[in-house]
Amino acid sequence: MTWSSALRKSVRTGLTVERTTLTPLVALRGTCGVAIVIGLMLWLGTPKLAVSSAFGAFASGLVTFQRTWRPRPVLALAVAVGLAVSTFLGYVAAADHVVFAVLLGVWTMLAGMAWAVGPVSGVIATQTVAVMLVTVTLPTSVEGALHHAGLIAFGGLVQATLIVLLPIRPWGAQRDALADALAAEADYARRLRHDPMARFDPQPLMDAREAAELTPRQARSRPRQLGGPRGIAERIRPVLASLADPVLGAPAEGPERDRARDLLAAAASVLDSVARAIRWGRPVRLAPEAVAALEVPESGPVLSGAARRSALRLIALLGDAVDATDEPVRTTGPQEGRERRHLLRPSVPRLVPVGLRAVRREARWSSAIGRHAVRVAVVALIGYALGSALPLGHGYWAPLTSVMVMRPDFGQTYSRGVGRFAGTLVGVLIAGALMAAAHPGTWVCAGLAVLCIGLMYLLMGTGYSVASACIAAYVVFLLGIAGEGWSQTVQARVALTLLGGLLAMAAYALFPTWETPRLRDRLADWLTSNGRYALAVLRAFAEPAERKPRRVREALLDSRAARAAWDEAAARALTEPVRHRGISRTAERAAEAALATMGRATMLLEAHLPDREAEPCKGAGAFADALEAALPDAAEAVRHRRELDWSGPRAALDAWREQEGDTGLAIRGSELLMDALEELATALSPGPGGRNRAARRP
Repeated sequence: MTWSSALRKSVRTGLTVERTTLTPLVALRGTCGVAIVIGLMLWLGTPKLAVSSAFGAFASGLVTFQRTWRPRPVLALAVAVGLAVSTFLGYVAAADHVVFAVLLGVWTMLAGMAWAVGPVSGVIATQTVAVMLVTVTLPTSVEGALHHAGLIAFGGLVQATLIVLLPIRPWGAQRDALADALAAEADYARRLRHDPMARFDPQPLMDAREAAELTPRQARSRPRQLGGPRGIAERIRPVLASLADPVLGAPAEGPERDRARDLLAAAASVLDSVARAIRWGRPVRLAPEAVAALEVPESGPVLSGAARRSALRLIALLGDAVDATDEPVRTTGPQEGRERRHLLRPSVPRLVPVGLRAVRREARWSSAIGRHAVRVAVVALIGYALGSALPLGHGYWAPLTSVMVMRPDFGQTYSRGVGRFAGTLVGVLIAGALMAAAHPGTWVCAGLAVLCIGLMYLLMGTGYSVASACIAAYVVFLLGIAGEGWSQTVQARVALTLLGGLLAMAAYALFPTWETPRLRDRLADWLTSNGRYALAVLRAFAEPAERKPRRVREALLDSRAARAAWDEAAARALTEPVRHRGISRTAERAAEAALATMGRATMLLEAHLPDREAEPCKGAGAFADALEAALPDAAEAVRHRRELDWSGPRAALDAWREQEGDTGLAIRGSELLMDALEELATALSPGPGGRNRAARRP
């Protein structure tokens, strides 16, 4: 993609306004928190205190809208503490410009490294930089700094209290995640009826797994409906694929295929019913047609062999899903919560060493997050120096804009920069015109500021430009409380916002972290993870008595994580103005399809793992040994554009077939696996016959 194309795409993305589901009650609750803080400060304090303290309630309310599985009160309090600390340090250092610049650079770099922990941590850390830049414009003493920090923390405490006192759809995010996973499997079952090779995006299952991680406190209060269906959903997916597959399931045509289609349709209906029950906390209501289809026909079984085993397994799993969901929606008792097994999520104190390890992993020059931390710190310092030197006033808006729009990837940084400037221009013009026409008083400005925050909370999911417009108007009205002139506010805000956005964009252009050159590394990582998953499954066929379901499960999760990393990298690469000769777009798509097929073939084998009492399969062991020996060289070949050599695994598979014939289920599944590996070799072949001859990204 050329720079002109990348910029046009960034402009379109930044100005896009999407239709999304609104949450008016949640927005109203957050708005009430801001209103309470501003009202109390105006009543008991001064307008300037109201301006500075409002940021704590605003930021604490804002972070509770992020996609996270932690309790919202905990998030609000965590933000309040972070904002209070950064406010105090900023006030103490503000008297000396050099000391404050050093503090700003170090603090901003740490905030950039916080993205290593996760996007929510990155957003929270960014807010602490923003409050450090904004609130220190009001001079004070050390005692006053403590006072201001306390007021900032008070805003977060108000938001946390409102969340506790006015709960809105408790466990709603977890319910939605699990329901989305089941709905995705229902859609997958419907697509399998017409396309047995249909692909499945595992992201909903990954989200459901993250949502199922609980702290000990959460485990004692989680609704029973959220306790069992996720594990059942994980087991249903390979069974659906194995039933629909024409090689390992029902034949491509005939009565067995018709029966498989009926079962898949019934499974989709049941999964949708379970998803609705979980999403809204209601009993399961099944369609009579689905129940009838899941019963064995009066004339006797239609399916046979592996397809019949898959059908019986599917019927049993669907029954378990209904039984696990159709329980009274009540919380678990303390003793029951301890006995119930769940995925452990560390509490906030225990999250500190986890976060430190994540930061230490990314603290290197080659890391995208490490480079982002350096980039955002340098830009913040340059913006602070330029903003202070310009005779516009409110010089902090330039570094504030840069910090708020910068992200570790090119696409988000540029689109947010465009959206920030456009939204700011619209917001300050509307608010400035209203201020010029009506000359509202202090309390009216406070009411208008609260209204803007309410609109921002309500519409923030529609696009960054819309949220920026609301925030810009909020700032104009908020400064109006303190008696700032509206004309100076508008001019300075627009000019410095443009300056900050241009600094952020220029920084990424001069000091980029491109994802495009790393696509081959991502493919190699995905191949390695898929290989480990395949080896874990093949070892279970080779040594049934020694098989460990946990080993297969962990390998599957690693494979999903590698695929998610590839999807994210490929999406970022599409927005980058980079012409890289490492892999062509055609080869990229073909390699992605081959690795997805490899994962699907392994999943089909996993659906038919033998019992522990079954006879060992020496052929599977020999094929696994050959594949394990070939994988490291294959991964290096992907990284360095060399030919992939699968002759060893192919020879082992041929010998296995000659010894046992083509009728074995493990052999047929391994053949599908081998075909996917050879398709990958063809896709990445640098020779004349490969798809990577013109390795130039469009």
